[in-house]
Amino acid sequence: MDVHVRDLRYFVAVAEHLHFTNAAEALFVSQPALSKQIRALEAQLRAPLFVRDRRTVELTPAGAALLPKARAVLTAWSDAETALATASATQRATVVVGISTGLGRGLLPAVRARLAGRAPGVQLRVRQIGWDDPTAGLAGSGSDRTDAAFVWLPLPDPTNYRWIEVATEPRLVALPADHRLAARDEIAFADLLDEPFLALPAASGPLRDFWLALDARANHPPLIGAEIATTEETVEALTAGLGVCLVAAGNVPLIARDGVVVRSVTGVEPSRLVLAWNRDDDRPLLTQLRAAVHEALPR
Repeated sequence: MDVHVRDLRYFVAVAEHLHFTNAAEALFVSQPALSKQIRALEAQLRAPLFVRDRRTVELTPAGAALLPKARAVLTAWSDAETALATASATQRATVVVGISTGLGRGLLPAVRARLAGRAPGVQLRVRQIGWDDPTAGLAGSGSDRTDAAFVWLPLPDPTNYRWIEVATEPRLVALPADHRLAARDEIAFADLLDEPFLALPAASGPLRDFWLALDARANHPPLIGAEIATTEETVEALTAGLGVCLVAAGNVPLIARDGVVVRSVTGVEPSRLVLAWNRDDDRPLLTQLRAAVHEALPR
């Protein structure tokens, strides 16, 4: 049987006052409504809880047995409400920021420090999102959704978002160390058109096209050597000679390993790293985050 917390609260009030009118006043309900609710509870439990006449109210043995258990339930529920309120307050004071790779550039520590100074009660939580989601969680739902994200442009459905630019960096090319072009200090993108490229997952949409530099290919279709979904997969594919890939200058430390070289490349536009958020999200929490990011950017 399912008994409402409200019914237990009514029962305990009558048991403690042993007076329906006084209990009703303490509960801010009418005496007839309280009496009706107690009768309904007794019917549901199939046991009388009170012996009442015109002058007195007393607990029955069943009522006396129920009273300590009902008090324990009410105490537990009160504790649960307190814990829930605390968790909700903490959640409201937590901003979840999505990233797809290690952000580097010294940015996150600087943002954390400035956000702590501006809003001491706000916690910054970073969530790693797979490369198949170019919005880094902004397009997610429920617990999978992020409040803001450090992402590369272009974003899919850009009208859904607003952003501030964090960095504009040249795109470089990463190659296996024994690649035929590895000895050059600078490589023209035209010399890479027939090379197999490492590609982001197809679900990344326009971001996959950007890192394949479709805009610089003059309708020359790319040859896909392998798909990559993580930094480690990128390094493994490069060292295995499966292809080459473009990389933002600030992300070079993530893939600079034995067996991989990175060279300047001409003929491609630079990359743009931004802090993005959903267009209709105007919470003060995000205002504080954006201000902290502004303050953390190099002057």
